[in-house]
Amino acid sequence: MEFLDACSILARDVQDAIRDMVGTEKAGRTIRIGADRTPTKEIDQVAEDCILAFLEDHPLCRTLISEEAGKVEFPGKAGTIFLDPIDGTYNAVAGIPFYALSLAYAEEGVVLQGFVRDLASGETFTAIRGKGAWLDDRPVTASKISNLNESAMSIYGRKFDPRRVMHLGQKIRRWRLFGASALELSYIGCGRIDGFIDIRGTLRVTDAAAGMLICTEAGGMVSDLEGMPIHFPDEVTIGRCMVATNGILHHKVIEYLR
Repeated sequence: MEFLDACSILARDVQDAIRDMVGTEKAGRTIRIGADRTPTKEIDQVAEDCILAFLEDHPLCRTLISEEAGKVEFPGKAGTIFLDPIDGTYNAVAGIPFYALSLAYAEEGVVLQGFVRDLASGETFTAIRGKGAWLDDRPVTASKISNLNESAMSIYGRKFDPRRVMHLGQKIRRWRLFGASALELSYIGCGRIDGFIDIRGTLRVTDAAAGMLICTEAGGMVSDLEGMPIHFPDEVTIGRCMVATNGILHHKVIEYLR
């Protein structure tokens, strides 16, 4: 079974499994501390269990790396899947319709395919390295905005020092705080926003792998806060900072963050 075809099945299974949980107290009940050392909510666990059960019957990879379960081995021939079963858990628990399933497939440390399903709207963002990015099978590209004063940027807004972004904030047209990084990276890819900034230092490979490929295959750019290539270890306890843009604005954004 092809990876992206399997992802569509997985997304449908996850949507069905969590549909009645979204916005409920049950969804936000803490089950345990996950592999990423943050609380695993019941809605996270239900979503991840769907993925694990599918992969037991259809081993698409040799290794799964997930925020909740950590590293899980399967009898697949090759490859690693990076999974965030619910990106934007707070939104899902609160009933805010902005949360996603994020899956990326990699071989030898290179992400080759990415899949992000907006579990609220049903929109699907995909990318294949070297071939492009799509929204519901329609090719997408990042915006052509070249002036900061015309741009819209998203920032991850939990427990960060706002002083780092104040100078930039005086230059851009508007900020947006959505709370689901995989979707925000995908939004850059389809031109809905012009940039995404996460300065917490806690963004993990499971959060970012699929969205990064979608963003860059659509013409966007992703780096660390200094403008250098960003590299994630295959480890959910280690996070990074990130700047992602439509590419045209990237160096300007980096300068204002310094």
